Amino acid sequence: MAVVAIPVTETAKTAPSFDAGSNRKSLARYAGLWRGRWIGVAFIIVLLVLWELAAASGAVSELSLPRVSAIFGTWFRITISGELLNELWPSLWRMFVGYFVGVALGIVFGTLMGYFRFCYNMLEPITEMLRPIPSPAYLPIVILFLGIDDEMKIFMIGFAAFFPALINTYSGVRGIDPVQLQTARTFGVSGIRLLWEVVLPASSPFIFTGMRVSLAVALIVMVVSEMVAASSGIGYFILSAERGFKTQEMFAGVLTLAVLGYVLNRMFLIVEGRVLAWHYGYTQQQRN
Repeated sequence: MAVVAIPVTETAKTAPSFDAGSNRKSLARYAGLWRGRWIGVAFIIVLLVLWELAAASGAVSELSLPRVSAIFGTWFRITISGELLNELWPSLWRMFVGYFVGVALGIVFGTLMGYFRFCYNMLEPITEMLRPIPSPAYLPIVILFLGIDDEMKIFMIGFAAFFPALINTYSGVRGIDPVQLQTARTFGVSGIRLLWEVVLPASSPFIFTGMRVSLAVALIVMVVSEMVAASSGIGYFILSAERGFKTQEMFAGVLTLAVLGYVLNRMFLIVEGRVLAWHYGYTQQQRN
């Protein structure tokens, strides 16, 4: 039986070939974008567009719900003029002072309650009595003692940030493997050195969780305290704009809080990732 050789033409030689590998990479890249934060960003943009259309169509009164474009325009105007920043700096100062004081005390007392049974028995009842009370309920009492100046606001912020840090630190200390503590004692590590070199590092993931929760709580209480009694600050700015029917300025202040909360959270996650890099690396190895 004769075999006929079919010549390969120049056209067949130069015909385009499809790279399956590159196609898979492209699909994987698009799938990653879909699964990532871009879908959340797209959803926010859709909501803003619907907001703009609703306000422009007259379906909603612009006095109650201004256009998104007008809100952003006002936000840029009062930011460039410095009006917004002049209100934001006092708020940030109050928040960070109260936050760091409250978190530091929460970590100290949480460590003591988790490590020493006597401290737990002494402090647990009053902690569970005070912790469920909403922070704004303390405002009238605090105003009676501290007035309406910065001391009151710093105390309220620190008091609110104290409990998440305390509870999470306590949980982290109590959750340490007893074998780990016993091994450290076997090598002669005890007392303050044991707390500093073993207990605090082992409970640090819980501590950072409490610090992150306290950061959000501090931002909320800062705004509330400034709305109740203040003559400056972003909370005072928002409430004054609402009372003066300056709804664009009011929404611009709320937009500032949204941006500030997001930026603070992202910055905290960056710091947490660097400080706890050893923990995440070890966890990843255990999973693999």
